[in-house]
Amino acid sequence: MTVLHLADEGEAADLAAFLSRLLRYDRSAAVRLQVTGTALAVFGRPPSFEVLAIRAVRLAKPYENGLDVTLDVTVSAGELLESVDESAGTAVVPAAVTGPPWAGVLPPRGGWQAVTGLPEPEALRALVHSGVAEFRFRTEELSAEERTRAELDRIGREIWSRTVGPTRLPVRAVHAAQSLGFLRPGGQLALLSAGAWLRLRTPYGSIAVRQAGLGTLDVSVR
Repeated sequence: MTVLHLADEGEAADLAAFLSRLLRYDRSAAVRLQVTGTALAVFGRPPSFEVLAIRAVRLAKPYENGLDVTLDVTVSAGELLESVDESAGTAVVPAAVTGPPWAGVLPPRGGWQAVTGLPEPEALRALVHSGVAEFRFRTEELSAEERTRAELDRIGREIWSRTVGPTRLPVRAVHAAQSLGFLRPGGQLALLSAGAWLRLRTPYGSIAVRQAGLGTLDVSVR
């Protein structure tokens, strides 16, 4: 049994909150875990947004019970959530599962460069609220015959595929950041690029997208 000792109760609570939000969009969600030293990276893909969500978690110590210097495994998000003990600041790594296609390739660890043109956080939150309001208005205007899943998806893609200001970042990435609790007040935001990848980095987690991804996923992870 591999036990992860998180830095404190706050880190455990944040990890549990992140997993809970992922499971809200996909009850069978899987996450890929990578541990190097005292840093745990948790990768997940909420299907509604077609992005990659990354939550960094600090560990109190690098290994225990057979966990060597590094760990790289894909597991059930639900089983990992059930194993989180917030009061003890620990989590048990569940048995590995066969990962979904996105889990096979992650964004590069290095080589990221800053991209200019990202609006202020308040403007980003307003952009998401505007998109949600537009989607609601346009779908409510549809007749019963027009209100098909295909038409709802088309309207959603049109709104959330728009880019943020002068950047190439799709609005859906900001929407994902807001929905997963990454766009909270406080701290600095940054937009980074590495090859075809864009990454919206916040103090609470990152959202990564790729312009040409794995088939219809439009996202790639390493």
